[in-house]
Amino acid sequence: MERSDIRPAKRLDRTPRVFVTRHLMPSVEDRMGELFDVRLNPEDVPLEREQLIEAMQDCDVLVPTVTDLIDADMIASAGEDLGLIANFGAGTEHIDLNAAADRHIIVSNTPGVFTDDTADLTMAGIIGVPRRIREGVELIRSGKWTGWTPTALLGTKLAGKVLGIVGMGRIGQAVAHRARAFGLEIAYHNRKRLPEAVERMFHARWVESLDELMGKADILTLHCPAGPNTHHMIDARRIDLMKNGASLINTARGDLVDQDALIAALESGKLAGAGLDVYPDEPNVDRRLIRHPNVMTLPHIGSATREGREESGLKVIANIRMWADGHRPPDQVLTGLG
Repeated sequence: MERSDIRPAKRLDRTPRVFVTRHLMPSVEDRMGELFDVRLNPEDVPLEREQLIEAMQDCDVLVPTVTDLIDADMIASAGEDLGLIANFGAGTEHIDLNAAADRHIIVSNTPGVFTDDTADLTMAGIIGVPRRIREGVELIRSGKWTGWTPTALLGTKLAGKVLGIVGMGRIGQAVAHRARAFGLEIAYHNRKRLPEAVERMFHARWVESLDELMGKADILTLHCPAGPNTHHMIDARRIDLMKNGASLINTARGDLVDQDALIAALESGKLAGAGLDVYPDEPNVDRRLIRHPNVMTLPHIGSATREGREESGLKVIANIRMWADGHRPPDQVLTGLG
């Protein structure tokens, strides 16, 4: 059941006071400055909890990012004027949506902007881990490469291998579209099966059980949101179901994977490698992952394109303007209850 009883604010009779927690694209910040009474974070460092609380007590609109945890207590202590949390990015697991709904605070996001960007980066891991790209780069940089030999840095070919996609939403489908060009067979697990026409378009077959998909995939890639139902969904038991020598790619959220279980599987050789753009305790990355020769460790750059970041910022602006005019933002997030 979706909660949709949050009332949009009445049209503001003044310029909205907007607090932006992180540095955005210059064109976006400039436009915000033209339209709103905006306060920025020029130092571009994550704000402490008390700083966020102070900001929420003195603004009409808060513009947070994924690094800003907005919990129920913070929302309860927000000022009476706070009527919109206009999140920069699609994911909203860092915001207590039910607490916001209880205060009649609307939450919006920026969906669909980073689909292609994240899918592109995912393909870098899907290609790079089986072909041992990280090891090759480091071999050249170390000056230890002695030249071509028939048996050096042997990886595995992609064509004919099974790519298991966990979460077949926008990004999962974009990955499937790209992966088909490399000859990968697509199997997927989703909460709901896709229409048959969509499956045919991607040449994808549905696997009802995640456990079953774990055993079928040569490469497993994760594209589902974080939350209580997905926390550590890839744990030691499920990793043990995977094929020996399989690879894991995660460009979604760090806490989908039990990191200790992943590291144990990498160190034992159960898994051949991993491509990771997200981690459970960012910006901290476990040194064991960094040391492993076939783990591609990237600094959460799945959405890091100029085009995507600018478009996301413009969506934030559109959401604020609609709300300030007394209308529902186009990207309002509805809270699921029950």
